[in-house]
Amino acid sequence: MDSFLPDYFAQEDRRILLLAGAGFDPRSRAVASRLSEVGASVRALFIKENRPNPPQGQVDRAGANTTALLAAVPEREIVPVEIFGPDGAVIGGRNIIGILNRQNFEGLTDIVVDVSALSVGTSFPIIRYFAERIGRGRGPANLHVFVAHDPRLDADIRSIPSDAPGYVHGFKGGSTLFAAAEAARLWLPQLASGRRGALGRLYDFVEPHDTCPILPFPASDPRLGDALAAEYITELESTWSVDTRNIVYADESDPVDLYRTILRLDDLRQPVFTETGGSMLVLSPLGSKVMALGALMAALERDLPVAHLEPIGYEMEGSILAEIAEPHLVHIWLEGEIYPRPRSALLAEGKSAP
Repeated sequence: MDSFLPDYFAQEDRRILLLAGAGFDPRSRAVASRLSEVGASVRALFIKENRPNPPQGQVDRAGANTTALLAAVPEREIVPVEIFGPDGAVIGGRNIIGILNRQNFEGLTDIVVDVSALSVGTSFPIIRYFAERIGRGRGPANLHVFVAHDPRLDADIRSIPSDAPGYVHGFKGGSTLFAAAEAARLWLPQLASGRRGALGRLYDFVEPHDTCPILPFPASDPRLGDALAAEYITELESTWSVDTRNIVYADESDPVDLYRTILRLDDLRQPVFTETGGSMLVLSPLGSKVMALGALMAALERDLPVAHLEPIGYEMEGSILAEIAEPHLVHIWLEGEIYPRPRSALLAEGKSAP
């Protein structure tokens, strides 16, 4: 990554649009600062997610991050996005798409989306918007997704879920179609500490026929999987009735690992349920942002629904540093000139994926 950033983004013919969160998360500055340091030609939209009654400490942190972002990128705009409507409805995804529709993308070669300080309800619609533009040949040509990988920070910033589960904007898949009522629904929730209440509401919303919870392994904390299994023991044994053979393990630091696993599950189920209404996988990414990107990639490729509880706010420890000194950046070149057209499938277990 240290060599890729200057070798690629600092090229004279690169014109980059950066979309990143301008919030309290210590990772807010990571990608903008690095692009500025390597001398990339960047224009930025810094997205300020507005939620009701944020704690003053988070407001102060967000203000400091915003000041640093404005200093890092001279050509920029702060974009406020209301996440909830006056009636409490989740409107953030729809609002950010409306903002993007008013932007001018002429002359740009690369879109960079930094999801480090963006919620799933905002980042997923942004990425889908540009993936579909590129698919229709409208450009810009390249779509990059970055995240500052820090599983401990993902766990320490605890979301306060709203009361109304739903599907992420643009990620309903076929869930609302009449034919989907007969499909065998397999729910794939990403387990994360402290999210039992949210996952309970999502389970009631999805009403799955089967559940395959996702646990991180390998993980930076080698005992994390065991700790999560113990935390969710009631759900695993009783509420969700999970056979231990149906637990999905995915590399915490590699989004492609979870992406391939989800696609493999989808491929295995389709022929089995063809005669009985079909199969539908429903994803619920929580916790690690890197693993959430794996779910995003699978959802884009197979048009899978993403069930989500938008956070109405966040809790965080006051001891969390204001900025990460040396963030570990994970990069996905999601669409662009490095891929052949039509693009071939990724390799799964050494063979071409079906």
